[in-house]
Amino acid sequence: MATLPTRRLGSTGPHVSALGLGCMGMSALYVGGDRADSIATIHAALDAGVTLLDTGDFYGMGHNELLINEALRTAPAGARERALTSVKFGALRDPDNGWAGNDGRPAAVKNFAAYSLRRLGTDHIDIYRLARVDPDVPIEETVGAIAELVEAGHVRHIGLSEAGAENIRRAASVAPISDLQIEYSLISRGIEDTILPTVRELGIGVTAYGVLSRGLISGHFTHTRELDPADFRAASPRFQGSNLRHNLALVDSLREIAERKGVTVAQIAIAWVLSRGDDIVPLVGARRPDRLAEALGAFGGGPDGLLDADDLAAIERAVPAGAAAGDRYPAAQMPHLDSER
Repeated sequence: MATLPTRRLGSTGPHVSALGLGCMGMSALYVGGDRADSIATIHAALDAGVTLLDTGDFYGMGHNELLINEALRTAPAGARERALTSVKFGALRDPDNGWAGNDGRPAAVKNFAAYSLRRLGTDHIDIYRLARVDPDVPIEETVGAIAELVEAGHVRHIGLSEAGAENIRRAASVAPISDLQIEYSLISRGIEDTILPTVRELGIGVTAYGVLSRGLISGHFTHTRELDPADFRAASPRFQGSNLRHNLALVDSLREIAERKGVTVAQIAIAWVLSRGDDIVPLVGARRPDRLAEALGAFGGGPDGLLDADDLAAIERAVPAGAAAGDRYPAAQMPHLDSER
């Protein structure tokens, strides 16, 4: 097994590989996932030294957790022991695949955990987090319920997801918080204003999802690509009309930098997130082994990583903060993001 650099999730969380695997796209929100490719990608990630596997109990209504269970059961000896699971809960779905809010009630927390433990085939979840802050339940009650699961041995660490600064502080007053999972990329930098300073003040790490903005800044997306209506991106503002053309022009600017360095756009984008601090662990949503291999190239070959100071300055000029066109979620979902309030 290869080894990757490690980073600790906050002052109280676990040490994990400096790059994690986000497994959502293997089961939900995108179209075209393949079971064999997904399992092969998880196996390749473990073999490469990736230890953090991120999922949600609502990804494919449990399908993703079952997929991870199968991948770990069929992985080489020792892989299951190295893998750490990060699980989001609380998002409610309906039979038509719609969204029906979020549930952070203490009784619901323990109910969701019981089902996840069974689907994952394990006796504990390494990091457990509410997917979206429930506005009807004080965050102290939700975190308190997870803390009881920690005390009982069913959960190892408590995380947050898409929480704003006020709720982060309130949560941290109840129990130690390992990390905040939140979107962070070259074109999603809103956390830099108040959220990132808050978590750093409190000793909370960041697991950054959307580092390639759902493929938009991967270098592989084109303006001629037609998305299936069931694909999340078909309704995402950043993938629409003039927004898409504007955002892909930003990618072209990144491509010039990547070509000068002899690397790919995706590697530039991931390496940029890695450069933002040792308390940040990017999650890559690779669904195929070749895409995973590309992502792993973001570490580069030198002791200082892929990007030097001149590279970072060039990237900042090419894609300054606030350069993206369009919100990061459709209008109906933005109110559910406590981080955007």
